Order: sequence, then C-alpha cells, then structure tokens
Amino acid sequence: MRVAIAGAGAVGRSIAQELVQDGHQVMLIERDRAHFDPNSVEQAEWVQADACELSSLEDAGMQLCDVVIAATGDDKVNLVVSLLAKTEFAVRRVIARVNDPTNEWLFTESWGVDVAVSTPRLLAAMVEESVTIGDVVRLLTLRQGQANLVEITLDESTPFAGRAVSELTLPRDAALVTILRGGRVIVPQPDDTLEGGDELLFVTTAAVEQEIKSALGY
Repeated sequence: MRVAIAGAGAVGRSIAQELVQDGHQVMLIERDRAHFDPNSVEQAEWVQADACELSSLEDAGMQLCDVVIAATGDDKVNLVVSLLAKTEFAVRRVIARVNDPTNEWLFTESWGVDVAVSTPRLLAAMVEESVTIGDVVRLLTLRQGQANLVEITLDESTPFAGRAVSELTLPRDAALVTILRGGRVIVPQPDDTLEGGDELLFVTTAAVEQEIKSALGY
C-alpha cells in the first residue's frame, strides 16, 4: 500500500519504520524543519510541507495514497488532515492520532476519521486490563464508535473452565475473536475449550458489553 503520514516526529517516524519494513510505500509530510530528517527513515519519501494546505497535499500526491495517518502532536492539525484526505482526495482509510482524550469525541466520520487512536486511553486500558478480572475493558474504538474491541479476563475459578467456546451464549452483536493464553494467541474454534486466566477479546457494540459480562457469569 501507499501510505502518507502527516507528522514526522517520534510517533510518525516510528510508524514509518514499521510500515517500510513490511514492504509498504511510505511518504512522510513534515512542516517543521527541526523534524525533517530523511536520514532517520531513508526508505520513505519525505515532503517538507504544511499538511493542512490543500495545494501542498496535491503536489505531494495525496490522491495516490491508500491510507493516510494523521500523526502530529496537534489534534487540530490531525482533524484538518483527516478531513482533507477523505473529502478532497477520497482516501480509502484515514487513521488519526488523538493526543488529548477530551477531544476524542471530535474524531468521527464527520471529520473524515475511520479509526481514532488515543494513546492515553490505550495506556489506561492496558493498566486496567492488567489488574481487572471479570470486568469489561475497552481497548479500542472501531468505525467511529459503531463497535469496540473489548477484553474480559476469566478468573481461575471460572465455571466455564473446560467448556467449549460453542457453549457461550453471546448477544447478537458480539463476536469472540481471540483468546490470549500465556504466550499463545488462539483464534477460537467452536470446539476449543476455555481455561481460567484466559483473556477473551470481543468485537462488540457498546450496547451489549454488559451482556457479554453476564454471559460469562460476572
């Protein structure tokens, strides 16, 4: 894929490094000369420009990109970049970094955002996930809030130990997508059994999160 990243600070460069290693074509757009360092990610294309200016994005070839990542440290800039990418260049997938969790409500389809990533929220979720048994921990919001990735950890004495995944009675708008067990990542099949200590990851709507909890006996 061809991916444009607005913002070549530490976050933008790290994302670029990962993507070029996976074989993607990456373009880094950075306005600040202090952050413009092509030697830091030599395989990427570097453009020194203001990502909030339509003409600059046209010159950079934004219209040729499959994915745009708004990764600056300024939420206002990330929103503008997202909106331009979606409305002016019809970019298929737009991912935006949320720096201030209080601004997360703005990062929706109305601003062209397909996926909003809030680092503070993710870190808080990881803390909750590490100490919470039997509670629903929201890890990620998908599709402008239409669905969430949530996690529930089974306690060691769970009555579901030894029972098959097919025996779980889940609400309609919930799907068990992964079981984390020790160092293993298990894509659950109907005959797979659950164990105490399993971390269960579901894709679900917010409306039925508590129903998932009830289905697991919490």
